[in-house]
Amino acid sequence: MIVKILGQVNYIYWLLLSAVFFAVGEFLSKKFALEPKMFYVVLVLLAYSLGSLAWLPAILQKNQLSIVGVLWTVLAMLTTILIGVIIFHEKLTLVGILGIIFAFIATVLLSLA
Repeated sequence: MIVKILGQVNYIYWLLLSAVFFAVGEFLSKKFALEPKMFYVVLVLLAYSLGSLAWLPAILQKNQLSIVGVLWTVLAMLTTILIGVIIFHEKLTLVGILGIIFAFIATVLLSLA
């Protein structure tokens, strides 16, 4: 019954939800790095756990790890980069930007292999 209910929501929405929880975990991880407190550790674990739980209906529904995994990886990279640059004002060098571009290309190519 629960599997049927989870399957009614398109897997893309589950991936987006998983990426949101991952982004929250990334944000909280950076906060922990700036101000180490056990409170942040608990929140990071909770965020990453919820992200993993949101991943399960996506992989269950699509059942193609290569596709779902690559989509999730791209979403995770994007959210991590955006959080670092926009929220924490981290600077990207030209080499860093090129690395990110090549990482996206490599991720897509690996999914095709």
